Amino acid sequence: MTKKKYYFMSGLPRSGSTLLSTLLNQNPEIYSGPSSPVLGIMVGAHENFLTNELYLGYPKPDQANEVIGSVIENYYSDIEKPIIIDKNRAWTGRMSFIEGYIQPEELKVIIPVRRVDEILTSFLTMVHRNPFKEGQAKINYIDEVLIKSDTPMNDENRCMHLLNSGGILYDSLHTLKLGVEEGFRDCFHYVDYNDLMDDPQGEMDKIYEFLGEKSFEHTFEGLSNQNREKDLEVYGLADMHEVHSVLKKTSPSPNTILPESILDIYEQNRSTLEFWDESKVKPQPMISGKPETKTISYNLFSNK
Repeated sequence: MTKKKYYFMSGLPRSGSTLLSTLLNQNPEIYSGPSSPVLGIMVGAHENFLTNELYLGYPKPDQANEVIGSVIENYYSDIEKPIIIDKNRAWTGRMSFIEGYIQPEELKVIIPVRRVDEILTSFLTMVHRNPFKEGQAKINYIDEVLIKSDTPMNDENRCMHLLNSGGILYDSLHTLKLGVEEGFRDCFHYVDYNDLMDDPQGEMDKIYEFLGEKSFEHTFEGLSNQNREKDLEVYGLADMHEVHSVLKKTSPSPNTILPESILDIYEQNRSTLEFWDESKVKPQPMISGKPETKTISYNLFSNK
């Protein structure tokens, strides 16, 4: 049996990761599913070994590493395709961890990105399109946070939650920047949402070049997400991972949706929020190895 290859997808919310997975799945060699628990399971197992008295009393580091490293292989044991792309927004903040368990040539992360004002607009559009209905099991997860903190449910507060610590947009930006600052920029390939819309085949070709895999001629009509998640039950948003049958931009202009205060915040902080733009135009020098300031190796089960 041919050994599978494992690559990763991380990046920002509302930036086309579901669409990208749908396109990649057209390739008979590739499986790209919804966000998976693989990273959480690996980290959880790692932390359990570090604190488990039975293990600490009789440590077996090689076996511990093997258990952790086998998680991804076992999780995808039902998939017959030879190339797996695991999706989790936290991968970019755990690069030091994953490099201990993945072959160096497979340490590659596809990162969908998008203008932050467009991401906020996409979130608000979804919330407006999915008002809470009596009998519905769950309110959308953004308003749920506002209710719990006794914060008025309005668009400004929704955006501020997304942009602050604990919000999915802030956390995604933070983990992405962490990976860059730790010296893993050369392991990342940014896919800008608007570039994907404007030149889909060209962007797909760049992904294959980055992965070192053979290119594939994709179809951009009759699209359908074959790995539907329980969006309404889990997120309170019925169409969170919907893929339109034809490739097209559907979100309105941020100027017509976002509150003036949020537009001002975005303009004042755009270069900081969208730090990857400068990297695309003028790549930063690659850092060989790990930066001197990083002293923790997450693969702690070493016989050295």
